[in-house]
Amino acid sequence: MNRWIKRSLALAIAVALIFSTAGFQAVAQDQQVANEPTAPGMIADLVLLRPLGIVATAAGTVFFVVSLPFSELGGNSKAAYQKLVVDPARFTFGRPLGKIEGVLPAQ
Repeated sequence: MNRWIKRSLALAIAVALIFSTAGFQAVAQDQQVANEPTAPGMIADLVLLRPLGIVATAAGTVFFVVSLPFSELGGNSKAAYQKLVVDPARFTFGRPLGKIEGVLPAQ
């Protein structure tokens, strides 16, 4: 009897695992289709992300100016300018409200 219970439990777990992953593809496709900005996303962008972007742009500019002699010596001042000033400014001011897909670099 104990052997029958173990086999039934193993079968039930296997079936549950198979069926629990079946809906992930449909959910992923639904998220790709619905990439339009939503009202809560726009509010969060306006209240949280834009002010943080302004702070990041200002701080990046300060850090760029401070690091400029060292980045000039290293020959990477253009890359430092791009990463510290241009990217935060583009994230803050160069995109539609509520849309962050395609703006952040892929890691």
